[in-house]
Amino acid sequence: MASQQSSGSRSSSLCRGSYPQLYCFHNEVAPLRVVRHVGPHQGKRTCGFFKWEDEIDDIREMQQLMFEKDVKIAELELHKTELEIKVKKLKDRKLELEDQVAQFGIQITEARLELQSTRACRKLALAFILSW
Repeated sequence: MASQQSSGSRSSSLCRGSYPQLYCFHNEVAPLRVVRHVGPHQGKRTCGFFKWEDEIDDIREMQQLMFEKDVKIAELELHKTELEIKVKKLKDRKLELEDQVAQFGIQITEARLELQSTRACRKLALAFILSW
C-alpha cells in the first residue's frame, strides 16, 4: 500500500487546487494528503478516510438522494398509517351500519308479524260479524 504524508503546512484551499471539496462520511470537509511514495499512486491526493480525490463519485449527491428517499419513505409510511386509520374507521362504521340494518330487519319483521296478526284479527272479527 502506498504511504501517505500530510501536507499540513499548506492550507486546505491551497492544497485542493481546482478539485471540489471532499466530504467524509461525517459530513465534514476531509483533509487532503498527497502520496509521495514512488509508485502508481505517487502524486495522488487522498482525503483522511482514504478516498482518492480524483475518483470522487459525488458522495454529496448520493447522500442527498438517500436523504430524499428517506424523506419519501417517511412520507409514504405516514400516508400508510393515515390510510390504515381511515380503513379502521370505515370498518368500524361498516359494523355500526350492519348492526343498524340488523335492527331495522328485526323491527320490520316485528311490524310484519303485528300487521299479519292485525289482519287475522280483522278477518276473524269480520267473519264473526258476518256470521250473525
